[in-house]
Amino acid sequence: MAKHRLPRRRRWGLAVLVLLAAVFFLRWSNTALQVTRFAPVFRDLPAGFDGCRAAVIGDLHSAFFGRNNEDLYAALAAEEPDYIFLVGDLLDRYRPVPEGYAASAAEALSAIAPTYYVTGNHEWALGNVPALKQTLADHGVMVLSNQFTALERGGDTIVLAGIDDPNGYADQKTPEQLAAEVYAQWGDPFWVLLAHRNDRFASRYSLLGADLVVSGHAHGGIIRLPFTDGLISHDFQLFPSYTAGLYRENGSVLFVTRGLGNSGPSFRLFNRPEVAVVTLHKESEV
Repeated sequence: MAKHRLPRRRRWGLAVLVLLAAVFFLRWSNTALQVTRFAPVFRDLPAGFDGCRAAVIGDLHSAFFGRNNEDLYAALAAEEPDYIFLVGDLLDRYRPVPEGYAASAAEALSAIAPTYYVTGNHEWALGNVPALKQTLADHGVMVLSNQFTALERGGDTIVLAGIDDPNGYADQKTPEQLAAEVYAQWGDPFWVLLAHRNDRFASRYSLLGADLVVSGHAHGGIIRLPFTDGLISHDFQLFPSYTAGLYRENGSVLFVTRGLGNSGPSFRLFNRPEVAVVTLHKESEV
């Protein structure tokens, strides 16, 4: 029997439709914001911070979501966060940085909630980091350069610390030195560490004693498939770990945002740009 085949014109038409659908899906995967919510529980969280909401954004890489990032800021504002943690790679070394990008972002974010920033590797690769830090500070963002500060809520206090990316100055303060300073001043507080690089959590950051470490850098593993923690890392390692969501090692919890933008010609697949909201909860006493 003769096989029934679609006419050549229909086959070409079907192929074009499939190609257009793939292009649309890829664009959607890289531009459609996704708000994700997490609720870690801590035994030692001060009661005043029970229910505290921190929006975590990272790895913007000079991208825009909506005109002048209006879609991003609207999504953040709708979540009504108590704080915004901006965990590095605001800019991208492989893409043009739009004029006024950092200042505009700083103003918009700090108008939504108190915003705290740590550098990523791309800021240091671009150079002139002191000028960037000053721009952010001048427009309302608190820059944590191997420093810490106290946050107060509901009559209680926790400590928020932030470290510069390892791409920074060779003689910069180490994370261990910063942790020692936190303990020297505050005894044994509940404290949160902002640190851009997710891949140093197990071997280093989890050993500092911070209750919560907040990172980015992994881009969610770039391509996310079922039952994997991301398919490929930023440095082309297959099946990387600690790429998205919550993890626990050595008594410390890590939260990693999948981030928002892409670096250079890279792209996302099944891994939409993320606005993450982490709500802290105190473990109930029975």
